[in-house]
Amino acid sequence: MTDRTPTTLRRDVVVIGAGQAGLSASHFLRKGGLTPGVDFDVLDANPTAGGAWSHRWDALTLGDAHGIHDLPDFPLGVPDPTEPAREVVKRYYAAYERHENLRVQRPWRVTEVEDSGRGPLLVGATSGDLRREYVADAVISATGTWDRPYVPAYPGRFAGIQLTTRDFRAPEDFRGKRVLVVGGGASAVQFLLLLERYGVSTVWSTRRPPQWIDRAVSPRWGAEVERRVAAKTRAGLPAGSVVSNTGLLKRPDYEAGIARGTLVSRGRIARLTEHGVDFVDGSHADVEVILWATGFRASLGHLAPLKLREPGGGLLVADDDVSLVREPRLFVVGYGPSASTLGATRAGRRAARGALRSLEKPRDLDTLLRFAPPLLGQPGAVA
Repeated sequence: MTDRTPTTLRRDVVVIGAGQAGLSASHFLRKGGLTPGVDFDVLDANPTAGGAWSHRWDALTLGDAHGIHDLPDFPLGVPDPTEPAREVVKRYYAAYERHENLRVQRPWRVTEVEDSGRGPLLVGATSGDLRREYVADAVISATGTWDRPYVPAYPGRFAGIQLTTRDFRAPEDFRGKRVLVVGGGASAVQFLLLLERYGVSTVWSTRRPPQWIDRAVSPRWGAEVERRVAAKTRAGLPAGSVVSNTGLLKRPDYEAGIARGTLVSRGRIARLTEHGVDFVDGSHADVEVILWATGFRASLGHLAPLKLREPGGGLLVADDDVSLVREPRLFVVGYGPSASTLGATRAGRRAARGALRSLEKPRDLDTLLRFAPPLLGQPGAVA
């Protein structure tokens, strides 16, 4: 029989997630004098290194990806652009974990973060039948969005296959089928072009006309995007979809796709039917598959016990874009303006500095356990 008695561990900091943001934060914690596996633990729900990238489909090559920023003090170099981005990033992140000796704990999924009532935060995590409960002075949440694909609701019922971006595996799976791709972002565009290359018949639906932007990517443009997103999160609002903040940058292959008619949207869906969809313009399309490339929402369910959601639906983030106004012991990275790989690296540095500043509280575990309320809620209680 498996022993389900939780193990209680004392750490100065717990980092949740080992993607770009979590690895960056861990690097700066180590540079600040903390020892991985002793003073702080990094918990990751994935079975391998690579964060959300480890789930990407084979056909997404590094050349098609929208850029991977270097991790701190460890350049990626110039890998083969034709190699699957998933494999490049898994290898790169794994090498970084070894280089930094981060001793990432996986697969450990954090289920809840709670207030102990006496200073530290309490972090519950599970791995199969095992459970841990951490007592930590600071928590850095770097969980990203991959666990929360967003599917909009439409009236009607569709009898065919439905899947989201995170379910996509290979374009060959759709040969001989007519596929509706829904979404106005870069993933939808890439799916349409990829499926076209494999001879798959496609239809494209967007809520509004595609927001094509004819300009070059530059640091100034990136800074403008980050400022727009930061204005939302500093007001306690959700950051919004990626495309709503960036638009779709025109590339030669995208322009060619527009000319061929592949990247021409049929507009907004009015309702689902058994074998297809009706569009707002009154037209209909018979399809056998709906691929919802409609983005993701921030994966923050583990923070629900802290009751930090604002009336607008987001977290109220301070001017440093990582500290929470209502919970100074908690830092969010990879959220809002730090959702990009470049932003995540900078946010990791700021979060680590904030966490290090918070390490002036009592750290006596025995005293805490004598006076704190029972550790954490029941496993699985957090939605």
